[in-house]
Amino acid sequence: MMQHMTQAVEFVRDHWTHAIEIALLAVVLYYGYLYFRGTPGAKILVGLALIFISLTLASQLLDLHVIGWLLRSFSVFLAVALVVIFQPELRRALTELGSQHFFRSALQKKESIDQLVETVFDLARRQFGALIALERDISIRQFASTGVDLDAVFSKELVLTIFHPKTVLHDGGVIVQNDRIAAASCIFPLTSREDLDRSLGLRHRAGIGITEESDAIAILVSEETGHVSLCHRGIIERNLNAEKFRRRLNQLLLLERYEADSPS
Repeated sequence: MMQHMTQAVEFVRDHWTHAIEIALLAVVLYYGYLYFRGTPGAKILVGLALIFISLTLASQLLDLHVIGWLLRSFSVFLAVALVVIFQPELRRALTELGSQHFFRSALQKKESIDQLVETVFDLARRQFGALIALERDISIRQFASTGVDLDAVFSKELVLTIFHPKTVLHDGGVIVQNDRIAAASCIFPLTSREDLDRSLGLRHRAGIGITEESDAIAILVSEETGHVSLCHRGIIERNLNAEKFRRRLNQLLLLERYEADSPS
């Protein structure tokens, strides 16, 4: 028994750095996958990775020296090609890494939520129809390409201007990424559900649709009634007051305990 324990301790002492390397690589790959999926080059990345892994396994299992040599020779060119393909995403990631948004605290998130609540209910008081999608882990950048790129700091004044009925950008949705308005006048997919209230218009169906395609949170303001709704995971919660709206955003964005997926 003691001999086995001694061997285990020696194994851990000799290989603990390998465990750290594997953990770090796993974290980098996981968050890299979350960041890049949904981007225009994501399918290219998946295709190249599958081809590279398949050829590598084939060269090792079948002892194909020429293919192995070609893979090693072209690996540098492949790395350069990936940098070129994902140049916009890499630049954005490095910018976020060096910004305060990457290291923001729960207090900063609460301040952002307070600003968002104030903005949404100002839209509601004016009965400006609005659709705002808050990006979370799953990228919705493919929908940003359907609208107008802004990359502007989120502010109540800017949002009110965008959704003013007489502005060019008021139709469509706004995408918010890390407290910045990434794009406006975006086209979101409409839900195909047939069990919804027939009174729901295209804006509300688009809000449900974007949350069915991703883990985004969609915020809606009705231009007819001024009522505020919130969509998450394909579920719509309608006619929220400011207090309940703030509480739901805190639960969803700050990852607080939520007792049920359906609205209470």
